Amino acid sequence: MDPGGTKESSPRGLRGSATRFGASLLALARTRLELASVEFSEERDRIQQQLTLLIGAIGLLLFAVLFAAMWVVVYFWDTNRLTAIFVVALVFAAAGVVLLMMRNQAAHSAPTPFAATIAELDRDRMALAGGADRERAVPPSP
Repeated sequence: MDPGGTKESSPRGLRGSATRFGASLLALARTRLELASVEFSEERDRIQQQLTLLIGAIGLLLFAVLFAAMWVVVYFWDTNRLTAIFVVALVFAAAGVVLLMMRNQAAHSAPTPFAATIAELDRDRMALAGGADRERAVPPSP
């Protein structure tokens, strides 16, 4: 029972534990970064697909609305051309207001980006905090 041997083995044990703990933290951080990367990639692809579809739909709908408005104005040209133009403009303005309201509602109800990564980091934080509490609750062995 050499007291010097105890001092040597204790730092090695402590150093080894700290090294393993650090390696575990790095592995945990790497896993969380990979999750964030996957979520970012999925979000980017989803947004790109939505923008492509949106631009195509807007282009086609603009042509349809333009020709419908022209048809209404031409149809009423001989009788009530100014009223027809006013009604078409009023319908466009009302549709624009409705679309802006829908856009605001969609923006406010959108899910939080990286929600899964944030949830995992919160679970990790709680697990580490819970682990620290458990270590304090266990009395040291003699």
